[in-house]
Parts: sequence; C-alpha cells; structure tokens
Amino acid sequence: MRFFVYIIYSSILDRYYVGYTRNPQERLVKHNLGATNYTRRGKPWELVYVEEFSSRAEAILRENQIKRMKSRKYIESLIAGKGKALNS
Repeated sequence: MRFFVYIIYSSILDRYYVGYTRNPQERLVKHNLGATNYTRRGKPWELVYVEEFSSRAEAILRENQIKRMKSRKYIESLIAGKGKALNS
C-alpha cells in the first residue's frame, strides 16, 4: 500500500499545510470541503507537492520531519526542486 506526504497551499492565507494520506487528490477535495477546522478558513487549497512512501510509518516520519523544520523556505525549496512538485 502506498502513502503520500503532501503539501497544500492557500493563497488566501498565504500558508502551507503538510499532511499524509493514501490519496492526495481525494484529501485535497476534503480540505476544500472544510473537513478540518484548520484548513476550513483557507479555502481554496491547491496541492503543490507530493512524496510517495511504501509504508504509513515512513510517511508519518517524513511529515513530522517537514513540520519540525518550521521553515517556509524549506517547504518552498521542496516544492521548487525535490520530490514530485505539482505546480511546475
């Protein structure tokens, strides 16, 4: 089973959100429907980055690694260069 770490972006909030899921496109739809309190106020969200992992544990570790960086520059460098950036 595949798992993904994803980054979505809200132009309204000018913020990124990092999460993990089995289906990034489906998860994006849920965020844009207001499924979570945090992302509800930033609609519409755009999927800008995805990394694939073979296990849930690996995806969670990577999600936490990105979140621990607490750096917009780090997130933007990921989007610009590494992994599967979806906006290029």
